[in-house]
Amino acid sequence: MEERTRSCLLQNRSALEQDIKTSYIMDHLISEEVLSLEDEQKVKNQATQKERAALLLNIILEKDNYAVISFYNALLNEGYKELAALLQDGLPIISTSTKKNSIDGSTAYVQTILCEGGVPQRPVVFVDRPEIVQSIRNALYKLGNDPGWITIYGMAGCGKSVLAAEALRNHRVITECFPGGVHWVAVGKQDRSGVLVKLQNLCSRLNQGSHTYPSSPLNTEEARDRLRFLMARKYPRSLLVLDDVWDSWVLKCFDVQCRVLITSRDKSITEVVTGNSFPVSVQSGLSKDKGLEILSLFVYSKVTSLPEEAHSIVQECKGSPLVVSLIGALLREFPKRWAYYLKQLRSKQFKRIRKSSSYDYEALDEAMAASIEMLKEDYKEYYKDLSVLEKDVKVSTKVLCILWELDTEEVEDILQVFVNKSLLFCDRNGKSFQYYLHDLQLDFLTEQNRNRLPDLHAKMVCQYQKKYKRRFPSPSDEDCMYWYSFLANHMAKANMDKELYSLLFSMDWIKAKTELMGPAQLINDFVEYRHILDEENSTVREDFQEFLSLKGHLLVQKPFPDIVQLGLCQPDSSEVYRQANLQAEERAKNGAVYLEWMNKKTLQNLSRLVVRPHSDAVFHACFSYNGLKIASCGADKTLQVFKSETGEKLLEVVAHDDEVLCCAFSPDDKFIATCSSDAKVKVWNALTGQLFQEYNEHSEQVNYCRFSHSQILLATCSNDTFLKLFVKLTSSDMGPEKEWLSEHSVWPQRLCEPLQFFT
Repeated sequence: MEERTRSCLLQNRSALEQDIKTSYIMDHLISEEVLSLEDEQKVKNQATQKERAALLLNIILEKDNYAVISFYNALLNEGYKELAALLQDGLPIISTSTKKNSIDGSTAYVQTILCEGGVPQRPVVFVDRPEIVQSIRNALYKLGNDPGWITIYGMAGCGKSVLAAEALRNHRVITECFPGGVHWVAVGKQDRSGVLVKLQNLCSRLNQGSHTYPSSPLNTEEARDRLRFLMARKYPRSLLVLDDVWDSWVLKCFDVQCRVLITSRDKSITEVVTGNSFPVSVQSGLSKDKGLEILSLFVYSKVTSLPEEAHSIVQECKGSPLVVSLIGALLREFPKRWAYYLKQLRSKQFKRIRKSSSYDYEALDEAMAASIEMLKEDYKEYYKDLSVLEKDVKVSTKVLCILWELDTEEVEDILQVFVNKSLLFCDRNGKSFQYYLHDLQLDFLTEQNRNRLPDLHAKMVCQYQKKYKRRFPSPSDEDCMYWYSFLANHMAKANMDKELYSLLFSMDWIKAKTELMGPAQLINDFVEYRHILDEENSTVREDFQEFLSLKGHLLVQKPFPDIVQLGLCQPDSSEVYRQANLQAEERAKNGAVYLEWMNKKTLQNLSRLVVRPHSDAVFHACFSYNGLKIASCGADKTLQVFKSETGEKLLEVVAHDDEVLCCAFSPDDKFIATCSSDAKVKVWNALTGQLFQEYNEHSEQVNYCRFSHSQILLATCSNDTFLKLFVKLTSSDMGPEKEWLSEHSVWPQRLCEPLQFFT
């Protein structure tokens, strides 16, 4: 530290110790890596405010010039302008060549420029998102020296402002692109008088130290003219940042032919102004690792030391930086409430997830509600209708055309408004568009409209019935997959029990849906809505479920079999037979011929489910230990997993280079072992199909594999006359999810090979 700078600090030490509150100052110093968490704790341990300030100054005096500049910037940012002025004459000399890290990183020079321009400091808890930051910097370079607009857009709480500030925290960006400085204006939701105040404050800041304009502008037009003059004459190579802009008319007030960066939830906000436009999307959420890193920083812990609830909390936050930060800030104050906040997230109690000093909204529900409140009244009603959508389901325009009884173009215009405001997301599928909500948006909508959900689902069903009347959608209809997948769900949630009975107890629906999607989805419907269907007639539900379970393997054949003929094979007492018989009699009038088995009353079929998952011979099948899944393998070299009750396929893996002879679940159902004619043994993740371990310990085909009940051993046997045991290891350092099997380490040191027996 320069002697002049040290002397200035010591001379003004008394005033600094008397007035500053250290907590907010330290937040800035930590974000700039001037202060460590250990330093912060030492300061906090002091008994009085004056003692805390004194210790903080002692720590700064032991550091370098950069620490003093960071301390000076923190004083400015926290409103201690008089105290900052005391240090100004003693600040170390800085130039554009002053570096802290590198020419492409942040420097003391950059920090001072940004602080003077009102750019927010880096949050205390910060994790880098380099790809998005680089995209913003690329857009800044593209601006060149010409007037233009960069729009950083995304949904509430995705980190737009933090990313914008981080992109500017770069020596090369400032010196090459904006040597005239950066001027940050926090706009927010404003009326015209509020925007005038923002303009007046900006003009006053830019005119500081000059007598060109002794008084503030009186109206928006005068303020805009003054801003144009100041930006052109005094700050010709600078950047204007408008943070959190909600309305396009606000941009017209700041349209002074300069270079502007905007953060907004509305992608289309710059359509009303002229000049080059460069949009940058911030739609991607945080990865699981980034989310855990944020939580660990908030609670001063290593990621590996976080409790199990941390993983679930990050998953429930759906990648939202805002939600993770809100939870982290709360856990810093209440470190034992992991389970409590996880429960609030799962039950969608957003109002109880509150507090963030760096965000305008105290709770998640306020941030989301603010976006919706900006919509016109009729658009708010359209948006409420989206409460009935399912998570991770993309909906075609045609479905919403039916729901709202509007033309395709009208619906696309409405949905584009939602997309532009980051309230909805859109994917192009060929010539059509597919729309979907972020999980957090859908959670918020369903919670906000909880009492109206049955009516909203009923509206969806009624509009479907109005469109299709007495027929079902055909495969050529763009919306057919949606209705076959979710119509029964809408009826159940609308409490339309009679309509659900009529739908699922219909041979025509059975034929239409199985021809398009196969039998597994239908069997799943009968299982999922069993409690509703059984109130009408449990026997009929059992008739249809048994029919699909036993004949489902035939209903996936091409060409599609005659479902009426299959129905005639059912017992005479079955509702399936009754409906099939009626249709056969009706079609016989037009010359159709159907066969009925004369001896079927003497036949008894003990099968409860028949599926055909493989394309060649099946060699082995086994239940999971909880009985909910079946794994099978065979000559087609695949391992397949499906639901034991419905036959719905869950997983298919090309497991080996030759026939797969055996498969086995581990006792916890997390893993599946396979063995093959290729002499290999493999262990798979039973949920994802990821390969966890492979063994090449046998010299000939491996015929059988089986886990021990203790889950410690995996036994295999082979044509090479050996039985071999493989041992499971668990590493506590790798976390609860990282388990694998190995033939090494746990046996006594004299055993370097897997345990094996000669048979």
